[in-house]
Amino acid sequence: MLAQLIALDWGTTSLRAYRLGPNAGVLDQRSLASGIMQLPKAPRVIAGQLCADGFELAFDEACGDWLDAQPGLPVIACGMVGSAQGWREAAYCDTPANVANLGTSLQTVRSLRGVDVHIVPGVIQRSRLPNVMRGEETQVLGVLQNLPAGAGDNLLIGLPGSHSKWVEVVEGCITHFDTFMTGELFAVLSEHSILGRTQQRGAAFDCAAFDRGVQVASSADGEIGPLSTLFSSRSLGLTGELSAEQQPDYLSGLLIGHELAALATVHRHHSAKLPSIVLIGNAQLCTRYQRALAICGFPHVTLAEQATERGLWQLAVAAGLIGKTAPVQPD
Repeated sequence: MLAQLIALDWGTTSLRAYRLGPNAGVLDQRSLASGIMQLPKAPRVIAGQLCADGFELAFDEACGDWLDAQPGLPVIACGMVGSAQGWREAAYCDTPANVANLGTSLQTVRSLRGVDVHIVPGVIQRSRLPNVMRGEETQVLGVLQNLPAGAGDNLLIGLPGSHSKWVEVVEGCITHFDTFMTGELFAVLSEHSILGRTQQRGAAFDCAAFDRGVQVASSADGEIGPLSTLFSSRSLGLTGELSAEQQPDYLSGLLIGHELAALATVHRHHSAKLPSIVLIGNAQLCTRYQRALAICGFPHVTLAEQATERGLWQLAVAAGLIGKTAPVQPD
């Protein structure tokens, strides 16, 4: 089957490429460790020219053979490739942001192959404490396009990671989002603080230790805040209540628990009923968040699949790069 679109999810540490058929069907995909901060360096010939540009090298490695087979394929990319450190900066769009205004704000860079790469802008929320996202907006839009009618009411979309995002949507628009540096803080504490000195990492996931951390964060003991409760990761080890193997999962649960407890508090100020949750991201990390969300009282949690591919497809449609429905091509 002939492809309709090449879609790139190009972040800081990785580059994921998708060859998409009609209606965002994935015909082929590949993942490279060629994020914008670790681009290839070895020069090689591209389109008859010796090239040493890391972005060109990574782009050619990701999808050069696909473009050889179908030279006219449109290409769209999201993520940090559109940042100030990326291939071409795509200015942030303000909230509220939707498929229409993001799709008509793409930044274009012409590759050595003569193919235009259309880069999706990120989203900025302007306030006393401004917030930004790049890449997550595309995943959110991919989820929204596949929700049944009415399912977007009282909905919160979560994207766990180094910088977890929690996104509110109203009538198909990204209206508000919060960022929690939970994953990065866990890495810093485990690798560069006293808490990591007694940890033994690499053991199988200890769900009981993780749940205990979440419960502490969401209990009266946790009301004092994470700057105090974090020390319990060490003190419980000193008293023999947590083994070295249990401490990483306890710390993970503690941090995620504080993140979700804060989220629950904010949403209870606006409504007696906590929102339904859709999670997007790494399966193992989403499993942790599912457990923690249940402990923190969020009753409805589902996982989204292929959010990035679907979001990029919708944005390509909005930009006029492809039609809304493409006929199936013969093999």
